[in-house]
Amino acid sequence: MSFEFDFSAPAKKEDTRDVYTPSRLNREARAMLERGFAALWVEGEISNLSRPSSGHWYFSLKDDASQLRCAMFRQKAVMTRFTPKDGMHVQIRGRVSLYEARGEYQFIVDHMEEAGEGALRRQFELLKAKLAAEGLFAVERKRPLPTLPRRIGVITSPTGAAVRDVLHILKRRFCSIPVLIYPVPVQGDGVAPRIASAIRFASSHAKCDVLVLARGGGSLEDLWAFNEEVVARAIFDCQLPIVTGIGHEIDFTIADFVADVRAPTPSGAAELIAPDCNEWLRSFDQSTRRMRSALRRQLDRRRERATWLARRLAQLHPGIELRQRAQRLDELEQRLTRGLRHLLLRQRSKLAHEIARLRHASPRLRLANTNARLQQVGQPQLFGLIRKRIDALRAQLNVASGRLNTVSPLATLQRGYAIVTNAAGTVVTDAGALHDGDLIEAKLAHGAVRARIERKSNE
Repeated sequence: MSFEFDFSAPAKKEDTRDVYTPSRLNREARAMLERGFAALWVEGEISNLSRPSSGHWYFSLKDDASQLRCAMFRQKAVMTRFTPKDGMHVQIRGRVSLYEARGEYQFIVDHMEEAGEGALRRQFELLKAKLAAEGLFAVERKRPLPTLPRRIGVITSPTGAAVRDVLHILKRRFCSIPVLIYPVPVQGDGVAPRIASAIRFASSHAKCDVLVLARGGGSLEDLWAFNEEVVARAIFDCQLPIVTGIGHEIDFTIADFVADVRAPTPSGAAELIAPDCNEWLRSFDQSTRRMRSALRRQLDRRRERATWLARRLAQLHPGIELRQRAQRLDELEQRLTRGLRHLLLRQRSKLAHEIARLRHASPRLRLANTNARLQQVGQPQLFGLIRKRIDALRAQLNVASGRLNTVSPLATLQRGYAIVTNAAGTVVTDAGALHDGDLIEAKLAHGAVRARIERKSNE
């Protein structure tokens, strides 16, 4: 192997170097760091904590071998539920960045919690997701609270501040509601099963209309018993409505999600379940006034209707109708009497008229008149008139008799003719209607003869 070296002067080339300034380098380095790392959690011990008047926090997070510069700005710092101190072991969530002014690598913190709380928080989220998938948080299964409970059950520590707050609020709002305390420890090892047992006991005995599960404030570890699955399932299986008042307003537990109603504090839970007696009294007064007014209006309407019905009844009373009918009957009777009297008068007048006519047309009067005329005429003249009348009538009779004899069949018989009848009495006018041997009868002018046909001729 051989090497050759050329020591001749190099040719001049154009300078193409991209020269960075510190600002540009720091800016691009910050961009690369922020793009290269997603949001992540870091655990360590706080040191060199600084809190200037701006409200931002600056500190280092270290472990046994290294440290990390951190910055938490005021908008995020005010949301932290504890005050950090040097030497405190914490977990922080944020992103990697770089402070361009000094070229210092740092971690921008969005959230901070104590180190033990982080593990609990993850456990809390896992259990919350599990129970939500099973439907323990479903809104449609939550029951409404009674408007005025007959008895309130409180599940809490009998010596804590929570029970005193609850009792004080209940006494102030509605002192006549009895309260039944179910004593149970709310912090420490093995507390969750005992809380669940108290819930099941209260549900099975059903001596209350509503239950309050209460505990005062504390850290996540202090409230952890209310994040246990056994407590959540006991609340879900409870037959009574449950109101939770656990911790402070910013504290949320699994029990709050399963309960029918979540109150921000124990005092808030008491405010929810107990109505304000003063408001109830005012409502009673208003309802009483409205009821009295409504009853008064109803009575007035009923009184007016009763008065109207009385008048109506008086108008329709049978006695009134009977009086009306009696008056009508009297009126008709008077009209009938007048009518009958008028009819009798008319009939009497007509009868008198007919009597007068009858008297005028009486034969006695005519006879009297005739006798008077007879006496005036005289008996000889009367007889002469009668005789003359008789002669005239006799002459008329003779004329009529002559005419009658002229057309009478008897006259024909007098001239020798006869009327022939058969055995049936029928007049025979045709010889063809008779047969030899028939019996006939011939009526003569004087008498009749019977004969039998021996021979007939049609000529």
